[in-house]
Amino acid sequence: MIDYYSTSAEFYDLVAARHVASSGPALAAVLAAVDPAAGPVVEIGAGTGRVTQVIARTLPTADIVATEPSATMRAVLSSRIACDADLRRRVTVTDGSAQDMDLPERISAAVVFGVAGHLRPHERAALWQRLAERLAPGGLIAVELMGTAVPRAMPPTLSLRETVGRQEYEWWMAAEPVGDDRTRFTTTWKVLRDGQVVRQVADSYEWHAYDIGTLARETDLTVRHITHVGGHVVPQIGVLAA
Repeated sequence: MIDYYSTSAEFYDLVAARHVASSGPALAAVLAAVDPAAGPVVEIGAGTGRVTQVIARTLPTADIVATEPSATMRAVLSSRIACDADLRRRVTVTDGSAQDMDLPERISAAVVFGVAGHLRPHERAALWQRLAERLAPGGLIAVELMGTAVPRAMPPTLSLRETVGRQEYEWWMAAEPVGDDRTRFTTTWKVLRDGQVVRQVADSYEWHAYDIGTLARETDLTVRHITHVGGHVVPQIGVLAA
C-alpha cells in the first residue's frame, strides 16, 4: 500500500484529535454490541492511535491488533501504546496494509476508519471478503463513510488552525475530480510564527468515492447506515455484519 501520510505525519495529531472528538462517540456506540471474548478487534489504518484509544476505552477487555503501513505514523502509534500500561498490555502494532495484512483466525470486529477510499473498488471488496471469513458470530465491521460519495471539487480552503507554543499551524485542503470515482486531494500545512510562514509541507493523494450503497454492492454482508446515536446526528458509519 502506498504511504500517504509520512510527508505530513508530524501534523497528523492536530487533525486527529478533532476528528476523534467528533467520530469517537459514534464508533463507541457501534462497538458497544461487540463481544470481545470472541476474538481480537482489528483496526486497519490505525494512524497515530487516536481511534485505537476509543476502541480500548469502549471495550476494556478486548485485545486489539492495530495495523499501520506508514512507518512515521506507526512510530507515533507505538509510542502512544508504549506509554499507556493498559494499551501496552492489550494492543499489538503491526505494519501490514489493508491489502496484505495478516489476520487472526477469528476476530470480534474490525474498524476501518479513514482508509476505505484509499482502496480501489476491487481491493475494498476483497477486504470485506477476507474480514467476513474471520468474523465471529455477532461480529461486525465498522467503516467510516467520510462524506465523499462522489468525486468533488474544492478550492484551497483553510480547514484547521491550531496554536502550539509560539507557532500557528494551518491546514489547507483542495480537491479536484480525476475520474468517475476518484478525487485528488492536495493538502498543505503552513507553519507560522509572528504571522509569517516559516515552513510549508504539501502532499496529495487520490480518494475513491464510496457510500453506504457502494459498500452494500461490494459485500454479501448485511449493511446498516448509522447516522444518529442517542437522538444526535453523528459522523456517518457503515456497519457490515453477517
